[in-house]
Amino acid sequence: MNIPVINQIHIVPINLESIDSTCWIRRQGPAAIPQLLEEAAKTKDPADLFMKMFYIFGAFGQDGYALQMQAKALEFRKLFRTVSPNSVNIKLLALVTDGDMMDNTPLDFLIENSDIQLELLYVDKQLSLPLNVPEHDVMFLAIGESPKNSIILDRLVKLIQMWPRPCINDPMAIKRCARDVFYRLMQSGPHIRVAHTVQKMRDEISFESEPFTIRPVGSHAGSGFVKITSQTELTAYLGSYRTEQVYYVAEFIDYQSEDGKYRKYRIALIGGRPFICHLAISDHWIVHYFPSGMEHSEKKRQEEESEMLGFDDGFALKHAKALLFVYNSLGLDYVVIDCAQTKSGELLVFEADSGSWIHATDPVELFPYKPAIMQKAFDAFRELLVKKTQGMQ
Repeated sequence: MNIPVINQIHIVPINLESIDSTCWIRRQGPAAIPQLLEEAAKTKDPADLFMKMFYIFGAFGQDGYALQMQAKALEFRKLFRTVSPNSVNIKLLALVTDGDMMDNTPLDFLIENSDIQLELLYVDKQLSLPLNVPEHDVMFLAIGESPKNSIILDRLVKLIQMWPRPCINDPMAIKRCARDVFYRLMQSGPHIRVAHTVQKMRDEISFESEPFTIRPVGSHAGSGFVKITSQTELTAYLGSYRTEQVYYVAEFIDYQSEDGKYRKYRIALIGGRPFICHLAISDHWIVHYFPSGMEHSEKKRQEEESEMLGFDDGFALKHAKALLFVYNSLGLDYVVIDCAQTKSGELLVFEADSGSWIHATDPVELFPYKPAIMQKAFDAFRELLVKKTQGMQ
């Protein structure tokens, strides 16, 4: 059998059983956990067994158990198939690393109910060649920016250059999503505001006179993220994070709307085109979608629906130059930004992350407008894959 070889990457025939993805498992709901575990227990292949347990535990927030199962799975094998439609027209291979949904782009939510097959190849900083990979049409670098992943991204640079198929997202471009790096990139952007952000050691941080925000470098989803308004608050904060030595320190920008609410948009930039994924409206300046209570407020949902339906001719058009600047500066085919508007009308970008979660799993009875709008982003992602395979990008 002739095996294609590109330098030290070998494309080989690999037969894999499909493992239920996080997206599919979440749709089953917590009531299905006993049945999911029972079905998983029938799996004879130990790698698949442990990886199935990883997805089941992880889908319902049991991250500690999930990561233990993942580690056991990776002792046996590094390659897994998580999406396998009946009719496959695009074979997508994602490079990922050990971790949860915060560490890698959750691609299964992007390709749900599509004709795209998804396989995950786990890599780490001990990456060794030759590397065997399955036949695929396009490769997506799904490893997110973080101190944990920095060395892996560095070591992937040469590997990506010799990759035998088209690739989406460059490792060095992913590293530009680091909060302090992103701040510097955005300084010359048109009508863009990003909080002045620097990395500091804990003994370098002090309160002067203006409020600022702080979070441990490498933290996600608002973990350890607070506003400091006095030296007393700072001392107490650092006292509660004794093991962390490096922090992001940023200016606090007040973006409160006239009605006292805070609004955060999640926008996916896919091939340079913006797609709205949600609008969260909150009473707190740290805005997360689920804690904001969108499901409990018809008024909030009506505003989100209006913003999402009118996005192309509204928010996207108003901030078109700024959004294009973000895309061009990062150089990523796929990236997600969380943003808002300043009181003076600038695009206020909180973060850019190639690994952020976009999905269409909100309850349809409460959010009937979302599936069709989200499908636009999913279609754009598929279009990006097709263009890559055809050499158009």
